[in-house]
Amino acid sequence: MAKNAPPRWDRKMQQRLARGEAAALGELYDRFASLVHSQAHRMLDDETAADLVTREVFGYVWENPGAYDPKQGSMRSWVARLTHRQSVRRLREEDSLRDGPVDDDGGGPEERVHRATVAARADYIVASMPAPLRAALELAYIQRRDYRQTAADLGVTEDEARRRLRLGLQLLSTAHTRPLEGTSPPGYGRPL
Repeated sequence: MAKNAPPRWDRKMQQRLARGEAAALGELYDRFASLVHSQAHRMLDDETAADLVTREVFGYVWENPGAYDPKQGSMRSWVARLTHRQSVRRLREEDSLRDGPVDDDGGGPEERVHRATVAARADYIVASMPAPLRAALELAYIQRRDYRQTAADLGVTEDEARRRLRLGLQLLSTAHTRPLEGTSPPGYGRPL
C-alpha cells in the first residue's frame, strides 16, 4: 500500500498533472492504484466495478488536477475520498436500479452505503496506522496469536504487546463511531 506522500511531492505532482504530463499520471497511478482499487473493491464487492471506479478516479484526477487542494490534506487522502465518493455513487446507482429498496441483508441502500463506508474506513485506518500497531494486530487477528505470542514474535514485552493491541483496536473502533459524513466534503471541486 502506498505511504503518505510528503506535501512537496503532492504540490509537484499537481503541477505536473496541470501541465498535462502523462508520465505524472503514470507515477500517480503506480503509487495509488492499489489503494483505489482495494478501497473500491472492498466497498463494492465486485472486481469489474472496482476496475471501473479506478479508471474513473484517475480520469477525474487527470481532467481536474486543480480540484486538489494541498491545504485540505495529502493527495493520497484526496484520491481516497474521490474513490469513496465514486464507490458510494455506484452503490446508490446499483440500488436504485433494483426493483426493491431492500438488499439481501435486509438493509436499504443507505444501510448498505453505511456498511461499505465503515469497512472502507477500517481498511484506511489499518493501512495508515503506525507499523508496530499494524504488526501487532496482524499477528493477533490474522495469525491468531495471543498477546504473549505476539510479544515474543515482535520482540517486545507482554505489556507493550497489550498496549499496541489496545491502541490498535481503539483506532479501529473509530471506524464505527465516527459519524457518517456527506459524500462531498467541501473544498474539493466538483464531485466525481
